[in-house]
Amino acid sequence: MILGIDVGNTNTELAVLVGDEIPYSWRFVTKTPRTSDEYGVLIKSFFRNSMISVDEVYSVIIASVVPNIMYSLTNGIKKYIGLDPMVVGPGIKTGMPIHTADPTEVGADRIVDAVAAYNIYGGPVIVTDFGTATTFDYVNKEGAFVAAVTTPGIQIAVDALWKNAAKLPNIEIKKPASILAKDTVTSMQAGLVYGYIGQVEYIIEQMKKEIGIDEIKVVATGGYGRLFYQETKSIHVYDPQLSLKGLKIIHDKNFK
Repeated sequence: MILGIDVGNTNTELAVLVGDEIPYSWRFVTKTPRTSDEYGVLIKSFFRNSMISVDEVYSVIIASVVPNIMYSLTNGIKKYIGLDPMVVGPGIKTGMPIHTADPTEVGADRIVDAVAAYNIYGGPVIVTDFGTATTFDYVNKEGAFVAAVTTPGIQIAVDALWKNAAKLPNIEIKKPASILAKDTVTSMQAGLVYGYIGQVEYIIEQMKKEIGIDEIKVVATGGYGRLFYQETKSIHVYDPQLSLKGLKIIHDKNFK
């Protein structure tokens, strides 16, 4: 079995990858400082609690957008699992040309999502990831990563409101029954969710307009991806395991 690790700004997801299946996955908070020993013990505890043996792992692949944890994480894996992890970055085979001004600026998370979306759903495709940031990435029909849009995630918008406006509360992100709100909480929810739906739809439509293709599949992933997939016809597929599937595809292109 392969251990895939997707290190995001907010959460880190680990998963067991077996063929096309993802039978086990776990999450922990990324921002908590940890030593290599803590990472190693934490990973082994996930396997132990799921009653599977970490000794069955023969390869590890990591995609990370948080450079400052990588030394401890990779060393924890080497020390406790006995494997040198593959890290998505310069020099690794992805099968996807990056046609941007500076390919090194494209985050590993965006690459694994794009690789998965193209290989599973075909191209051209727009991949939108609703994470700490919300991203929209365009992969053309030949499978090249061509362009990208980045916006603040909806949680960032919520945090900005309640931290910077003294009388506004921290709220749950959900769509109220009506945009015509009658109280502070639902007025904030209406503005955030309906406003974000409008933003998502406009960005996708503008991307299609400038690409010059009306029929492009749009694939969503990320923590809030389900919410917006359910609320707009602009998104055709929601795949919560897109990043992990991308890790497996990239792993198989590089494992010897």
